[in-house]
Amino acid sequence: MTILLAGCGDLGTEAGLRFNALGHRVVGWRRSPAKLPAAIEGVAADLSSPNLPPVPADTTAVVIAVAADSPSEEAYRSAYVNGLTHVLDALAHDGVVPQRVLFISSTAVYGDAGGGWVDEHTPPAPGGFSGRILVEAEQLLQARFSGTATTAASLRLGGIYGPGRTRLIDQVRGGSAIVPEDLRYTNRIHRDDAAAAIVHLAGMPSTPAPTYIGVDNDPADFGTVLRFLAAEMGLPEPPVGDAGPARGGNKRCRNQLLLGTGFEFAFPSFREGYRDILAGNGVRHP
Repeated sequence: MTILLAGCGDLGTEAGLRFNALGHRVVGWRRSPAKLPAAIEGVAADLSSPNLPPVPADTTAVVIAVAADSPSEEAYRSAYVNGLTHVLDALAHDGVVPQRVLFISSTAVYGDAGGGWVDEHTPPAPGGFSGRILVEAEQLLQARFSGTATTAASLRLGGIYGPGRTRLIDQVRGGSAIVPEDLRYTNRIHRDDAAAAIVHLAGMPSTPAPTYIGVDNDPADFGTVLRFLAAEMGLPEPPVGDAGPARGGNKRCRNQLLLGTGFEFAFPSFREGYRDILAGNGVRHP
């Protein structure tokens, strides 16, 4: 069985290592394949181009985990809509029919919910171009595989943190963190749990739902997270003030659908995850 990782950065690499540990052949498409570990067969590929490498004929699952080159609408469309289209076109061109295709999306599709709860049944209401483009890509995925032998799903990840993703830790340590004056919920997932969810959904024997929310069990208030980090590092609490607009909108994401598939979190909340990072555990992939 071959797993194709179309887009193999930090998250894709961690997922690829887990696929390999389960005995799968793993092929990773990325612009700089020499950076990949030996467990992943790196192949040079630019997903923004329609000229992609041949798809292995025995590919059973495809994971599309792309990232925009810059925070612009053009870059997002190139990565998520064009990149997805090119991968799906390559599958059709080569006559490869995988059992499953998993697209990595984002909770940005929900925009701001005023602190309310959202789940997979909540209609998307993106507040910016990033969420709108991701919704377009998700719809494209479902349309391409409707009525076919391939099951397709999108995994909407919250804010990923983990090895090499220490923005909040750095802000608290550097003294630039500000606790918002308002109650502001945040949704996150540790990099390792995100990778584990990818492996779980890609290999799940039952038919997946069209979308899953990938966040941990605790959509915590931002101020609570900052104060926790300060206490763990033995630093003063960050001051309360104007923290600017909320990143990703103010909402609480439910993960019950993902949990209902049997998935279990190694880091069920930010507390376990950040303690692991502060203890110096984990590896940052290129």
